[in-house]
Amino acid sequence: MTTFDKREEGFEQQFVHDETMRFKATARRNRLFGLWAAEKLGLTGADAEAYAKELVLEEFAEGDHDVFQKVRRDFDAKGVIQSDHQIRRTMDELMAQAIRHVKTS
Repeated sequence: MTTFDKREEGFEQQFVHDETMRFKATARRNRLFGLWAAEKLGLTGADAEAYAKELVLEEFAEGDHDVFQKVRRDFDAKGVIQSDHQIRRTMDELMAQAIRHVKTS
């Protein structure tokens, strides 16, 4: 194996690692975000957990935008007062928290 091949393999391994970490952090963020939103919606216990799980699955289907849109629609339907900025800021804060947790675990 040449030095170039070793270097290429190293980059590939780093890419796989980074993508795995991003996947884990996003799933964790969506769960935390789901629990936050569930609390605002008045959901507790198993209902809150189910809502959080729904947001994790939403990410796999469509991505961040759809996670945001789902919460926005649910807040509007229940009369929960949160601006788009507040919701996105919470998503960002929870992503930072999720990344820290994934890096330390």
